[in-house]
Amino acid sequence: MGPAGALFSHYRRHPLQLVSLALIIMLATALWASVWTLTDQARDSLERSEAALAARFEIARQDGATVTVRDFARLRRAGTCVTPWLIVEPGDGGARRIGVDPLTLNCLDGHPASEGSGTLDGDPFLDLSGAARLPGDHRLHLLAPERADVPDGYRVQPFAGAPATGELGDSFLLNLNALSALTLLIAALLIRSVYSLSLSQRRASLELLHRQGLTRRRLAMLMAREMVVISLLAALPGLVIGHGLASVASDGFGQAMASLFDASLTSGRSLSGSLLSLGVILLVVLWCVADHWLPARRSAIRRHPVAIGSLVMIAGGTGVLAADALWELFLAIALGFVGVGLLTPPILAAWCHRRRATAPGWLAHWRRQELSALLRDLALPVVALQFALATVIAVQALVATFESTFQAWLDQRLQGDVYIERPSGMPHADMAAWLDGSSLVAHWHRVRRDQARLEGVGPAVDRLVLDPASPLLQSWQFLRSERHPWTALGQGGVMVNEQLARRQNLALGDTVTVRWGEAFRSGPLVAVYADYGRPAGEVLLPSSAAPQDWRPSFVRYAVRLTETVPIAELSDSFPRAGEARFTDNNTIHQLATGVFDQTFFLTRAISVLTLALSALSLLLMGTVVFRTRARYLSLLRVWGLSRQALRRQVRRLGLTLTGLVAAASLLPGIALTWVLVSRINPLAFGWSLPMAVYPLFWLELGLICLVIGWGIGTWMGRQTTLEDVGGLS
Repeated sequence: MGPAGALFSHYRRHPLQLVSLALIIMLATALWASVWTLTDQARDSLERSEAALAARFEIARQDGATVTVRDFARLRRAGTCVTPWLIVEPGDGGARRIGVDPLTLNCLDGHPASEGSGTLDGDPFLDLSGAARLPGDHRLHLLAPERADVPDGYRVQPFAGAPATGELGDSFLLNLNALSALTLLIAALLIRSVYSLSLSQRRASLELLHRQGLTRRRLAMLMAREMVVISLLAALPGLVIGHGLASVASDGFGQAMASLFDASLTSGRSLSGSLLSLGVILLVVLWCVADHWLPARRSAIRRHPVAIGSLVMIAGGTGVLAADALWELFLAIALGFVGVGLLTPPILAAWCHRRRATAPGWLAHWRRQELSALLRDLALPVVALQFALATVIAVQALVATFESTFQAWLDQRLQGDVYIERPSGMPHADMAAWLDGSSLVAHWHRVRRDQARLEGVGPAVDRLVLDPASPLLQSWQFLRSERHPWTALGQGGVMVNEQLARRQNLALGDTVTVRWGEAFRSGPLVAVYADYGRPAGEVLLPSSAAPQDWRPSFVRYAVRLTETVPIAELSDSFPRAGEARFTDNNTIHQLATGVFDQTFFLTRAISVLTLALSALSLLLMGTVVFRTRARYLSLLRVWGLSRQALRRQVRRLGLTLTGLVAAASLLPGIALTWVLVSRINPLAFGWSLPMAVYPLFWLELGLICLVIGWGIGTWMGRQTTLEDVGGLS
């Protein structure tokens, strides 16, 4: 048997450690690879969609009517650079599809039609004729350059078919990658803990091999090679599992991307992504075996963990408060986690050690001393479980808060029961007369929207025009507002959404100037309202401010019914039956809720799998550590403890250990929740969420930890009482 075989014989004697290493590496690779695959595909789709809409201008009719294929043909015959953009909403919650014409698409960039034809191939893009045959809601836009020469009866306006997705999409994907990186950090701590345990058990055999002539450098090389081989053998099936998870999640994640960012996932596996996943795992593993290479650099941390941990945590906290970019914020969070990881085991161990003096009996005295030793021996898996619990607490609070807040906001924005789009050519006066005279209509108001620019601000913002006196608007909740915001709006005020207020650093009372055609409209800021899930800035103006000749790109009528009746009954009473479009707001509500459920699917899945990985690893590591102390524990039998009493004591140790970890995870979890809702969300998306905590969920996590501790204690209690027979005979 050679040196490599002699080293590997350790795992033949301790197969549980080999299984632990392989399982942790495999699951960590699977989680990382699945998230990276999805985000890589989504980022590619976002880039393609952004490139296709670089112009973001469209041609509209001066009379406000919807453009048709006839308008496209007329514009082409007039020599106008125009290309169709047909958006198809399936209506069944499926992904959005976009029909394009490759022959005319490239004129937007000033290229010949033959150049780059077919650059938009595959989901969500398809040929215009194929998109026209798809079932669902069809919306045609005619894209054109900003300075397109259009015939009489037409005008060029900003394209409002979808929000600008680049910054929001990148931030969304960056948050997912950051969460998967945290999972990788937890896996690294677990790998290092298993490796450190095996190293402590192998010291005698390593010393023997060194006396037989192997240099320490050679031993370190052999052990590093051993870990690399184990990692590769475990990571390869992890890649397969990761791609499988990505395939399972791609449908829901793709629908969320299509609904949020107007982009669908590209298909296929990325070889570069797989190689990157393997490289990241190998780097993690090499970091875990760095003790052989850099033993002296960690001595200061071992001697002064509390002092160094406090300094690192203070640096991380300062960075969280001062960060102006997401990468700075993520770096500060990482420092904070490192500080917490350095502080938790020694503080808990010292606390247990000091409590020996107040122990009510010798068994309690022994338990607290033994618990202090376990916290030192299991420092890395304890910290990994603490990080996993803190992450789950924060993610659950974020998702639950967003769900409840989003539901309230959606009810606020979807005023009334029905949205009605009047037929083209029907005057507003006729529509208003029918609504006022219908016995089924209790209240209504007109909703108009297009894009505009603020004075001195380059990017376009959404302009929303409403009647401030409408009863449907009086229940709106504002983040900041004057005492009577709707009255102030009707008197010439302006409202903006949170995204715009943050970007422009607007405060109540500041003057906001909106460009309206060739004129400008100014007013004081009277309210800031929440606008979740959208990247675009929005300014809300009263209907009295709109010019008579204004032709918005979006006009709907929000209607509250006097009683619950089928939408068909209301549409049948319309004077031009079949020409108006009636939309049930409950349907919109359900679709929007489904989109955000899909959006947070990966977030929930990653956090839950991370907790499962940490719990399993602590269970495996706990059994190994307890086994190393089994002979010491069996001495309690000599002191007169019965076998059943010994099992109860060991089980109580396991319960106390995991209970302490659960308690220690609360403060980091609450802090991470605040960082998510108050720092990451505003930097990434432009809007914040209210801070909320869920103590009942903490109790559920605590019970899970106690179940883990009970499993460790029960298993090791049986092992101890089995081994003490041989040890005492």
